[in-house]
Amino acid sequence: MKKNQILTLLIGFFVLFSCKNVENDNQKSEISESEVIENVENFGIVIHGGAGTILKKNMTDSLEQAYTDKLEEAIRAGHEILANGGDAMEAVTKTINIMEDSPLFNAGKGAVFTHEERNELDASVMDGKTLNAGAVAGVQRIKNPIDLAVEVMNNSDHVMLSGQGAEVFAQEKGFELIDPSYFYTERRFQSLQRIKEREKTELDHDTKVTYTDPLIKDSKFGTVGCAALDKNGNLAAGTSTGGMTNKRWNRIGDSPIIGAGTYANNATCAVSSTGWGEYFIRGMVAHDISAMMEYKGVGLQEAASEVIQKKLTDLGGTGGIVAIDHQGNIAMEFNTAGMYRAHMNADGELIIRIYKDE
Repeated sequence: MKKNQILTLLIGFFVLFSCKNVENDNQKSEISESEVIENVENFGIVIHGGAGTILKKNMTDSLEQAYTDKLEEAIRAGHEILANGGDAMEAVTKTINIMEDSPLFNAGKGAVFTHEERNELDASVMDGKTLNAGAVAGVQRIKNPIDLAVEVMNNSDHVMLSGQGAEVFAQEKGFELIDPSYFYTERRFQSLQRIKEREKTELDHDTKVTYTDPLIKDSKFGTVGCAALDKNGNLAAGTSTGGMTNKRWNRIGDSPIIGAGTYANNATCAVSSTGWGEYFIRGMVAHDISAMMEYKGVGLQEAASEVIQKKLTDLGGTGGIVAIDHQGNIAMEFNTAGMYRAHMNADGELIIRIYKDE
């Protein structure tokens, strides 16, 4: 065989081998890009509508359906935002808006009454990417307190504003102040009257009704909250409440307290709490779950279970949390008889639960 022929064959083999390698490289590149897309598409959302002595035997079929329908409406609204590439904070606020506008929950329209027969509302949000946060407490003329919390976060130098000052800030930022009568619901008003009557009866017998009394202890549940992970890997959380029925002295619970009622950190998770606020503040429950993940290296579910079932319970506190981590794992943990809750993942799978053993 001539040298030219041999050279030609060698060149042919070289070209064929090179093309095969390019093809393999392209396949590897396609797989890599596919994996990146799959990771970006990982998102989810989880919500709660309060925890407490929620028993099926005390629930009519129509009321149970009403709660289920509203939870589904709320979480689908947030999920749609995430599915379309929207950010986690937008999903959280729009989801909570729907629950705030419903009289079913102790937030916004369905807020409970104070001892003075007023409605004092609290809310907070936190951005897991920037660790920025905003909160309002004791507002009486803000239809959707969660929106004002976002405004405090984005357009003020502060984290929390309260009472009249928060409402002045709201006006300056273009919020409409509504008449407090908007928050009146007969069900919440009658709940207050029953507790007041109980107080009067007990005082007539020289005893004292306290927050540990079952009638009062279960009167504060209904706080709403949401935690979300968007396609960009950002986490956000928010919580909104009317507080505790018959509360006095401008009492503020955990819902507007960053680290107690709300916390989000892209490195770990986003959490929203509901329950007996004084104990959630003392235990810094939302942040504690994140801290266990960050410093102890445990997963979300293990951290949530440890904090709610042991730490909070040992303190004497009751309630629960919903949370989602930076990988899309969720936790819906509580130590009460029930918690209104729902979850949707990136595949659109919907889970709605109310009672403990579901």
